[in-house]
Amino acid sequence: MTPMDLIHKLNLNDIPDAVKEQAKLSILDLIGIGAGGAGTRLSAIIREHAAQEFGGTIPMLFDGRTASAQGAALAAGMTIDSLDGHDGFNMAKGHIGAPLFPAILALGYEQQISGREVLLATILGYEFGARAAMAQHATAPDYHTSGSWGAVTAAAAGAYILQLDTDQTRHALGIAEYHGPRSQMMRCIDHPTMLKDGAGWGSMAGVSAAKLAQAGFTGAPALIVEEAPEFWQDLGERWYMLEQYYKPYPVCRWAQAPIEAALDLQRTHGFTHHDVTGLEIETFHEAIRLATSAPDTTEQAQYSTSFPVAVALVHGDVTPASIADDALGDPDVMRLSQMLVMREQDHANAHFPTRRYARAKITLRDGRVLESDWMEPKWDHRTPATAGELTNKFRALAHPVLGPDRATRIETAVDGLEHIELSELTNQLLKPTDQH
Repeated sequence: MTPMDLIHKLNLNDIPDAVKEQAKLSILDLIGIGAGGAGTRLSAIIREHAAQEFGGTIPMLFDGRTASAQGAALAAGMTIDSLDGHDGFNMAKGHIGAPLFPAILALGYEQQISGREVLLATILGYEFGARAAMAQHATAPDYHTSGSWGAVTAAAAGAYILQLDTDQTRHALGIAEYHGPRSQMMRCIDHPTMLKDGAGWGSMAGVSAAKLAQAGFTGAPALIVEEAPEFWQDLGERWYMLEQYYKPYPVCRWAQAPIEAALDLQRTHGFTHHDVTGLEIETFHEAIRLATSAPDTTEQAQYSTSFPVAVALVHGDVTPASIADDALGDPDVMRLSQMLVMREQDHANAHFPTRRYARAKITLRDGRVLESDWMEPKWDHRTPATAGELTNKFRALAHPVLGPDRATRIETAVDGLEHIELSELTNQLLKPTDQH
């Protein structure tokens, strides 16, 4: 199977049931994160921007105001990205769904496609995006955000939804690669702001690329598709949809192994945060770069290692509320966060990005020094989250924002996606939250 075959010839009947079910769980997870992110300042700003500057007829996710398909994709992508709890792929060092799903949602609404077509577009998008990401990381000299290769992924889904021919699709992918946001990921890690992982801009660029190609606009060949054949040879044989991870905590994935290491020690030995007099984390280089210990914004809290580790030790969990702007001054959390020392470790470096390792050393007031084993984040594909765990995560995020009834209707629509019209889902998604 070629990339063009994936976009134009993939049939839902040929896809394993496990892949289809996993795709529905990813959609539900993304929607839950979008609901949780809708209350952030980042989301409010970008939705206002899209409504004012990208005029059109497509209702925006959890807003109801309209924008162009490009504007709606931008707003939804950045809303999902505003709460760093969405699924990801280790070898991509990023997230396929965050730029992909907003493009499918915007174009799917515009073209009035079926739920079955949404499901197929989602699966082909994850399979395309996984390989596009790996190809770019292998061929580009810098580490770019998910929005970069995500733009090409969104264009691939757009080509399917708009029913572009093969030549138009080739141009769409090339336009998206050329104009997609080649934003430097580690720049945002070092200076955490609302820029985040480029998901919204990538989604917007991909939608625009597909529409431009439909209109006859031409683009250079997408190098990551056409000049990196080694990454595309297992299409239809290996399903990367089954190799996505999910996040139990709404912070950078790189901080999640340190959280697990600290919590493992606390659960095993039964100490409280008051007992801690020393705190050390050993992990890989990229996680060490998450260096903000005293965040002023939720973006800084999400791109920190020490702060969420401290939150976990104080509260036993890391929730959206615990990293929100108004929670950042907790003195107990700040004491531990500013105490924590991070050390780079060769063992962890050697396994990144395939595995994300960390271990914790905690000193207690009674003189004990506790050391964890090497820990990995929860809900990696090797130890996957169950459907029940992901559903509970969705409910925890969605119920306070949407209300239980509306959240349940979303669950039902996603679960039966291949049997419904898209409107059954969009009627719940494309209107304001119950909080507004």
